[in-house]
Amino acid sequence: MNKPYIALFISVVSVSFAAIFIVSVDAPSLSIAFFRLLFTTMLILPVVLLHKKTRDELKTLPRWTLYTMIGIGVVLAAHFALWITSLEFTSVASSVILVTAHPVLVAPVSHYFFKEKASLINTIGITISIIGVAVLVLGNYGLGALSIDSLEGNILAILGGVAAGIYILGGRKMRKTVSVVSYAFVVYAVGTVVLFGICLAFHSPLVNLSLRDYEIIFLMAIVSGLFGHTLYNWSLRHVRASLASVVLLGEPLGSTLLAFSLPWIQQIPSSYTFVGGGIILLGIYLTSRPSTELASS
Repeated sequence: MNKPYIALFISVVSVSFAAIFIVSVDAPSLSIAFFRLLFTTMLILPVVLLHKKTRDELKTLPRWTLYTMIGIGVVLAAHFALWITSLEFTSVASSVILVTAHPVLVAPVSHYFFKEKASLINTIGITISIIGVAVLVLGNYGLGALSIDSLEGNILAILGGVAAGIYILGGRKMRKTVSVVSYAFVVYAVGTVVLFGICLAFHSPLVNLSLRDYEIIFLMAIVSGLFGHTLYNWSLRHVRASLASVVLLGEPLGSTLLAFSLPWIQQIPSSYTFVGGGIILLGIYLTSRPSTELASS
């Protein structure tokens, strides 16, 4: 019973490393996103080739299931592209708050379409978690950071958050019938192809990056890709979509604490980080509380 929660914890810690890797790379953001998914797909490919059961599953996937996973891959690529691009037009404060608001979408959709009924405590937990993100981000950047926002940047961040919500909901739906290796391989591969096209469209370099950049992005593919997204996708079969969505709000807290603990960065977190982080963790705890309504569904 505890394995999905352990997997969620490991996945959030792993994706929290992504910000550390990104600030250590000189390559443009869209190029980083492309190679991150490309390398993750390449790491999964040997498992697909060597595991007959996975190959057979991929060959016999119903057409609707395959088309749905292709759509989820497009959504994943859109999430990366929209959120990264939003940072060019709006403040980090607004971007982080808006892109992490996906539990507002995920909770009601999972309630009505997946019959994953959340209790009042779970709903309060979702609300508290989002408030915690606002405290953490606005406390660190200040209300003044919001003054440099543009409507275009905010819209991109919101759309990035919507894409993240759809990605979570789609994964929750597909993982009920598709193995994690088959699901991850198709979604990541499609996302890679889409990001390749986006990089070409926006003239983001795909060759001649430094060897150091390739090495760091490859490490990010292992840590944030395999142990982050793939473990997260595994857990989607076992936990409510609303909980999986809220748990991801721990990423900005994890990134901040890692930036403090790693000796080559050592960014000292402010008191708002601890206050906001504590609120986020309280919200995640309340959201993870079992619901009697869920148990009966």
